[in-house]
Amino acid sequence: MARVLLILPSATYRASAFLEAAAAMGVEVMTGSERPAAMAGTMGARFVELDLDDPAAAAEAIVVADRARPFDAVVAVDDQGLLCAALASERLGLAHNPADAVAATRDKIEQRRRLGAGEVRQPRWRPLLLDELAAAEPGAAGVKVLRAADALGYPVVLKPAGLSASRGVIRADDQAELLAALERDLRLLDRLGEAPRLVLEEYVPGTEHALEGVLFQGELETVAIFDKPDPLVGPFFEETIYVTPSRLAAADQRDLAALVQRAAGVIGLREGPVHAEARRAETGQLVLLEVAARTIGGRCAAALRSGANSLEALVLAHALGERARPVALEGASGVVMLPIARSGRLVRFEGAERAAKVPHVVGVELTAPVGEMLEALPEGGRYLGFVFARADTPDQVVAALRAAQRELEIEIAPEIPTPPEAQ
Repeated sequence: MARVLLILPSATYRASAFLEAAAAMGVEVMTGSERPAAMAGTMGARFVELDLDDPAAAAEAIVVADRARPFDAVVAVDDQGLLCAALASERLGLAHNPADAVAATRDKIEQRRRLGAGEVRQPRWRPLLLDELAAAEPGAAGVKVLRAADALGYPVVLKPAGLSASRGVIRADDQAELLAALERDLRLLDRLGEAPRLVLEEYVPGTEHALEGVLFQGELETVAIFDKPDPLVGPFFEETIYVTPSRLAAADQRDLAALVQRAAGVIGLREGPVHAEARRAETGQLVLLEVAARTIGGRCAAALRSGANSLEALVLAHALGERARPVALEGASGVVMLPIARSGRLVRFEGAERAAKVPHVVGVELTAPVGEMLEALPEGGRYLGFVFARADTPDQVVAALRAAQRELEIEIAPEIPTPPEAQ
């Protein structure tokens, strides 16, 4: 029986999907996470504690666990475990991506540099390394950012180099908006203990699309191409609807796959899942926004499930050296990620039963419990839940998802500070 270590950060949405896929495949699983309590009850899987903030130490813990009983693969399900999975797999002689390539996918500055060196179509950009300016004269960082924006031309998009899930991604149409965005991002990075490293990019108007694929010995196998029918124009870039199959022309779909294949090569990725985002610019060209060495985020991968076939099963099969081919979905499928409209406490979430009865809707999941404090973009990085739909055509799927959203009643109340005399 094949044996796999699944690295499951405590905040992941992906644990159950991967564990179910492994069980269906007859794969023995050991789980690794930074919090043992978070993994309690994970379908009986054995557990190893990993310090995911220290990838080298986590890799050493995996190597030690392997000595007792060897692993056939080490799979990270989210960004947080990718680097330690690469380091451990390298030491154990398992299929893996080079650690420096994985690190590049998590550093927008390094990724942009590699894509540029490989002449991959991407937005024009400037790195903003503000570490040295943090202690300089007041306003020095702002001056540097404004000069970079003048070179690119407005509108521009500001992005923290090391964050994901659209956190800190802000469009600015002029100098005042850019300085406000910079102040907001620097506060966020300081709160998270991250260095003040950012990327400034030109804003690329156009439709946005995502490619889901798996690399096997450097060759890209496209699993699905998603369209994002809701315009993503900013100032913040919260994602909502994903629908497949794509309505891009066949030539554009081939161009997107070739673009992602080239990007993966110049970054240095060779094995495992790839999630890439691109825009079809008004010129008609596809422009690569980003490549991640993981599957699509949240629970969105459920949109690609067909019976026993799933994206998670495909990833596990490839990790175990099997050249499994993705199974084409019948008809169309999609998901809407329910955005957090404002920061505050979730006090009401109603209408899920009505939403589930909308024709073509196949699932409604709430992932933020009532009573929880929520943070909206650009500071936050999560969603209220997910709604899934399947139908004959993408248009039917999108219509069903929009109708389901209209059935939901969500109330988020601002948190009111407790008066000192009442404390």
